Amino acid sequence: VFDEVISGFRVARGGAQGRERIEPDLTVLGKVLGGGLPAAAFAGPRSLMERIAPAGDVYQAGTLSGNPLATAAGLATLALLDDAAYQRLEATTARLAEGLTEAASQAGAEVQVASAPGLLTVFFSAAPVTDYDGARACDLEAHAAFFGAMLDRGVYLPPSQFEAWFPSLAHGEDEIERTLAAARESFAGASL
Repeated sequence: VFDEVISGFRVARGGAQGRERIEPDLTVLGKVLGGGLPAAAFAGPRSLMERIAPAGDVYQAGTLSGNPLATAAGLATLALLDDAAYQRLEATTARLAEGLTEAASQAGAEVQVASAPGLLTVFFSAAPVTDYDGARACDLEAHAAFFGAMLDRGVYLPPSQFEAWFPSLAHGEDEIERTLAAARESFAGASL
């Protein structure tokens, strides 16, 4: 089972499984799927999906199942996500990740920036963060100081180091540069 609630339709049209060329038995989707409204879905091969009622013997229901507003918003969003949109999102995320890495390096802050198109996380660590234990070993106090410094400069980030940033198609060069300028000041000014 592939959990693509965050990565589905965000990192690529085919989600993380499409990028990595993996074919799961089932996929769970959400977030982007609803075009900003609450929506979720699961998908799989015909042989499994035919088991779902009313065609099959497995019952499935939900309070918001088939919500027409969320469905319409999701379809409208998915229609906008062409190759150019994904290329722009990948470039925006890369620009932000590279700029954050450079800003931290110039300030002498020990930071690792992990990213995929539309997803980014800043870890305060000298060592690469590749798993849960590596993430837990990061300097949470430095992250809190950075978060506060960025907030003081008008940039609101996820308050936890364990939450992803979500660069989006709404973020243009002005927003990215403003974020990087605030990051340069925050890395330099905070005791990281």
